[in-house]
Amino acid sequence: MPDTPQRTSATPRRVWGMFDRIAHRYDMLNHVLSFRRDIAWRKRTASHLADAPDQVVLDLATGTADLLIALHETGRVKQGVGMDMSSNMLLHGERKIEALGMTGALALREGDATEIPEPAAVYDAVSIAFGIRNVGKTEEALREMLRVLKPGGRALILEFSIPSNPIVRFGYLVYLRHLLPRVGGLISGDSEAYRYLNRTIELFPHGDAFLSLMRRAGFDNPIADPVTFGVASIYRGEKPR
Repeated sequence: MPDTPQRTSATPRRVWGMFDRIAHRYDMLNHVLSFRRDIAWRKRTASHLADAPDQVVLDLATGTADLLIALHETGRVKQGVGMDMSSNMLLHGERKIEALGMTGALALREGDATEIPEPAAVYDAVSIAFGIRNVGKTEEALREMLRVLKPGGRALILEFSIPSNPIVRFGYLVYLRHLLPRVGGLISGDSEAYRYLNRTIELFPHGDAFLSLMRRAGFDNPIADPVTFGVASIYRGEKPR
């Protein structure tokens, strides 16, 4: 059997620094290490937006803004804000938004998912992709997402999970613990970042456990939408009206 992961003690500040270091290779690594499935996962996450026009959205831990862009490309988003604590990631995201001609609709700025610098009830949707496990205080982040949502607004959370099928799970854990850290470290030049990645994925609540966290934070009707045999999941919840 694969070895058992050790709990990581990385602080949020160390995590931000880690993402600053790998920002220049982040997009390429996402595509390589997910076999380009990350692109489809973000599009599917964006498909969970409510079927309404002119929405205003907030994307937390936005990184290089891929999910924010995918949300805008649905045609349902009028304005979007992306927040992250990594200035280097935001720099790469700003360049991407400018190249796509989306500067008028999308904006990026620094912001902490556990203390969102926004008033209550201003967004139709709040999203976060592969970031909720990195914020350090998951339930605080969920409550903040709920706070800034309008009544009836949606939270969309894309995160890695562990497949339920034992054969798929075994192969995935072998990949996660042994191949991913080596390949990620080789391409990025930062092996620590990808050792951290595999540990946090295995230790973070997924499936029903994460849905319970959403309910406890106050979300109505939370659902999980597993993708690619359950190696990632899209979680959706609504703010009570």
